[in-house]
Amino acid sequence: MKRRRLGKSGLMVSEIGLGTMTFGTQCQEQPEAFRIMDTAVEHGINFFDIAEIYPVPPIKELAGLTEEWVGSWLKGRNRDEVLLATKVAGPAHGWFNPPVRDGNAAIDGHQIRKAVEGSLRRLGTDYIDLYQVHWPDHDMRVEDTLETLDALVKEGKVRTIGCSNENAYGLMKALWIADKYNWRRYDTIQNNFSINNRRFEDELAEICTREEVSLLPYSPLAGGVLSGKYNADNIPKDARFYEYLSTGAPRQKAMSERFVNPKTLGLTAKIIELAKELSTHPTTLATAWSKHQSYVSSTLIGVSSFDQLAPILAAKDFTITPEIIAKIDSYCAEFPYPMG
Repeated sequence: MKRRRLGKSGLMVSEIGLGTMTFGTQCQEQPEAFRIMDTAVEHGINFFDIAEIYPVPPIKELAGLTEEWVGSWLKGRNRDEVLLATKVAGPAHGWFNPPVRDGNAAIDGHQIRKAVEGSLRRLGTDYIDLYQVHWPDHDMRVEDTLETLDALVKEGKVRTIGCSNENAYGLMKALWIADKYNWRRYDTIQNNFSINNRRFEDELAEICTREEVSLLPYSPLAGGVLSGKYNADNIPKDARFYEYLSTGAPRQKAMSERFVNPKTLGLTAKIIELAKELSTHPTTLATAWSKHQSYVSSTLIGVSSFDQLAPILAAKDFTITPEIIAKIDSYCAEFPYPMG
């Protein structure tokens, strides 16, 4: 599998990376998770993405379990074989209060150091390759975050840093502050990006290109919608949004309706037809489209079972031609901003 550079760092990652947020919930058996990680590495994936609050949905009783599973898997392998990315939870106020540090999560120096030490312990390693801020706090001083992250790089506990779920203002502000104090810059941004959600292209894509920051797209299948399973006559009961739409809390239902609605299903239907024309799986097509973008370093995929891996891994050898891009662009023009 081809590798690409993370920002301006020395880290070279596989163009498809393994997201692990399902390990411990949707993927309930540790041997199944180990089999997924083994197979990913066998096919050239050297980049795993984790977070201190995983698995999802995040609850206090399970927070950190995914890191523990990855750490247990690592014990039987060479640590340098894989690059590990994990995240410090964002602030406790706002849209979500993460189930760590007794409901007082923050991205200041005190909390970042607590989070790093916990992740290092659970992963069973003495360094983290990429350390990311899971979501921002634009009301606090960004200096309080970046000064500590820079110190962690100098101490050797972290190799490079990134942000996640960030907007254009937040990314440029952080880059400017880092330059002002000669601190380590963010090399990556991890945001939602797929054929069904192309908002990243509006502003952030230009920033990434000009500032040499790499996008790590998560949810390249738009929460599984682009696999086509929500366009079926009977939505699988084990599908993530089936439960959210039928029994979820108001916030879960609202999120689900953003992913699964007439516009997203209409666009997905077009992608399914195109995949048939190309004799491939829509999952393969959607993954290949994501990794085709010039500012993307590694497209992060996630699976809840081993059998979901094959069409994703097939994307490493699938070529996106200008003709395919033109067709997908025309479909997107029919369904602008289907996720809002």
